[in-house]
Amino acid sequence: MYSICCTNEGRNPLKKQYFLVDLFAGAGGLSEGFHRLGFKTVAYVERDKYACQTLRTRHVYWKMKQKGITDKYYSYLRQEISKEELQSHLEFDPVINITIDESNLEQITNSIRENMRKSKTDKIDVFIGGPPCQAYSLIGRARDRYNMVFDERNVLYKHYVHLLQIFKPSIFVFENVPGILSVGKGQLWKDVREYFKSSGYQIDFRILDAQNFGVLQTRKRVILMGWKKELDLSYPDISEIKHNYLVRDLFSDLPFIAIGECNTNDSYITDPTKYLEVMGIRSREDILIDYETRPICDRDRLIYHYAIKKWNDEGLRLQYAELPSKLKTHRNENIFKDRFKVVAENLAYSHTMVAHIAKDGHHYIHPDINQVRSLTVREAARIQSFPDNYKFEGPRTAKFRQIGNAVPPLMAEKIAEKIKGMIL
Repeated sequence: MYSICCTNEGRNPLKKQYFLVDLFAGAGGLSEGFHRLGFKTVAYVERDKYACQTLRTRHVYWKMKQKGITDKYYSYLRQEISKEELQSHLEFDPVINITIDESNLEQITNSIRENMRKSKTDKIDVFIGGPPCQAYSLIGRARDRYNMVFDERNVLYKHYVHLLQIFKPSIFVFENVPGILSVGKGQLWKDVREYFKSSGYQIDFRILDAQNFGVLQTRKRVILMGWKKELDLSYPDISEIKHNYLVRDLFSDLPFIAIGECNTNDSYITDPTKYLEVMGIRSREDILIDYETRPICDRDRLIYHYAIKKWNDEGLRLQYAELPSKLKTHRNENIFKDRFKVVAENLAYSHTMVAHIAKDGHHYIHPDINQVRSLTVREAARIQSFPDNYKFEGPRTAKFRQIGNAVPPLMAEKIAEKIKGMIL
């Protein structure tokens, strides 16, 4: 059975420190995996203000973990101290809240250098991150070289390479959706690889699926790695994790909650499942936070009931065309046939969590026929393998968006483990 490596453990100060920069950092799922292996993040670069708040909060957690004072962090989760008081424990603010584009590259460069000075390092060991994936979707490709409507995000990889050339880390990790491989009949991906190679790095990539690394979700991602040409390295073999856990192991300790409510007593109803303990998602000291659902209209509630009953009784997905006409709001039944989908608790993995959950929960319906609701923020976070003490900042919609866009920390940790072995 897989036992998570170094989860929630601080760095031994006697060991060599490895310094990290996280570009397009989002809510920090990728850097979370590296923190567990002892990496120190010098800078997170992210444009979304709520994700930046989340990054600061999590960075404080790791600082407090290293000092053995996480009781103050949990005081914040219980709303006993303010965010300002929590962040007063930061030696400096590592979060650079800015859009990565050509006009800001000099400012980003200077900010990273200043953070390096404050971190007392003259070297960055690893760059990680991946540009927003919406530009590499399969929709809307029409006019330019890559057969897409013009979108400045299509060239964000060049800004990544620009910063690589300045800071010259030993290794980098570039993450994105598999759709990037087929843009412009493969032309974009060819250009991406050539651009990275021209910057002085050997590169290779794999398509990895989060379900193979302890995450109870199928989530495929392109993971491109690069290392300086003078290093005698190759793409690591990231071994898969075998287990017998099911999605219900994510939810069974959580209390009943009604539509549009927020849990206020911070309490679980049972001890953590073995999965939650083994994978480091819930510890004995954790409290239940971000356990809130969105409201839904009566029509959608009836549809949810149809979807849950069909899956639980027949093991079949609801097709939109099967609904009574009074519940249908769209004429094109082919486009919307898979709009309502239950998270199947009797399988080893959920379907992929995406940022659309910020708009509605129709694709992420809770499997309990007695609750008839979409997932809570915390349930969505657990599907992504975020630990329960991971606090997402901002309004509910922003929290869902951060979760849907994230790299699962368990997957990130396995990548970080191999990266650390490469630079030892």
